[in-house]
Amino acid sequence: MNISIFGSGGWGTAISLLLSDNGHRVTLWSKFPEEACALSETRATPLLGGIILPQSVAITSDIADACHGARLAVIATPSHAVRETAREMSAFLAPGTVVVCVSKGIDERDLKLFSQVLSEIFGEERRIVTLSGPSHAEEVARRIPTGCVAASRDENAALLVQDAFMNENFRVYTSSDVIGVELGAALKNVIALCAGTCDGLGFGDNTIAMLATRGLEEIARLAVAMGGRKETIAGLAGLGDLIVTCTSRHSRNRRAGVFIGQGMDTQSAMKAVGATVEGYYAALAAKNLSDKLSVEMPICRAAYSVLYESKPPREAIRELMNRAKRSESDIL
Repeated sequence: MNISIFGSGGWGTAISLLLSDNGHRVTLWSKFPEEACALSETRATPLLGGIILPQSVAITSDIADACHGARLAVIATPSHAVRETAREMSAFLAPGTVVVCVSKGIDERDLKLFSQVLSEIFGEERRIVTLSGPSHAEEVARRIPTGCVAASRDENAALLVQDAFMNENFRVYTSSDVIGVELGAALKNVIALCAGTCDGLGFGDNTIAMLATRGLEEIARLAVAMGGRKETIAGLAGLGDLIVTCTSRHSRNRRAGVFIGQGMDTQSAMKAVGATVEGYYAALAAKNLSDKLSVEMPICRAAYSVLYESKPPREAIRELMNRAKRSESDIL
C-alpha cells in the first residue's frame, strides 16, 4: 500500500519506520526542504536516538509529490500545524485517500477536535481515522511492544488502519468513539505537565497517583459532556496514554513540568525541552472548553493558572488540596 506521512518529527519518522517494516511503500514529508535534505542524506534524526531509516522510505518536501498515489495519508505534525498542513494537502489528495491523524491536541482557534477540523477541510465524505495511545516515538522506533486505538465513525476505515499498522510489535484496536480517543490524547498532556511540576517541587509518588486519578476523572467528565464514552477514557487512549506521559523519561510534557516546578517560567521551560510541549496548548483549550460546557475541571484550571497567569505552582496545589470536602463519587 502507498502511505504518506506528513510531519518528519520523531513520531512521524517512527511511523514511517513502522509502516516500512510492514512492507508498505512509504513517503515521509517535511515542511522544510533543508530538513528533508538532511534526512535523505543521513537517514537518521536525533529525536530517535540514531535509529536509521531504510532507503526504501522516500523523503520529500514537495507536498504534491507526497500526496500523489497515497492510499493512506498520515498527519503527524505538531498540533498547531494540523489545520495548515491539511489545507495544503487538500489540493492534492485523491478522493478515496483515507486520512489518519496521529497528532494529539485540540484546535486552539475554535476548540474543535482534529477529526472535526479535517472533516471541514476535506469534506464530510472523506474517511478520517484517529490513531492514538501510549506510544512514545523513541520506543516505537526501537520496535518495543506498543498498543494503540484506531478510532473512526467509518468502521471499514478503522479496520484498514488496523491492518496497515499492526504487526508483532504494534497492536491496534478499533473504536467508534472518536471524541473519547481524541480528548484522552490531548488532555493527558495537561495532567503530565502537572505531574512533572509536582516532581520538580519534590513531591512524591502519592501526589502523582492522586493527580493522575483525579485528572483522568476530569478528562472523562469532559468527554461525556462532548458526546464521548467514559469507558474509552479507561482504555489505551485515556488511562494508558496518561500513565506513560506522566511517568516516562521520554515525555516532553512531564519534562517541561519538572522545569516549572524547579522554578523556571513557562516559556523558558518549553525552550529547555527543545520540542513542542503540547500540554501548554491543551491547557488553554481545556480551560475554554470547561467554561463553554460548564464542566468542572479543577486540575486543568490550576494548570492554566500556572502556565498562562504565572500563578506559583505551590499556591495552585495548595488551592486544589483545600477545595471543599466531597465524596469521591461526586460529579465535581
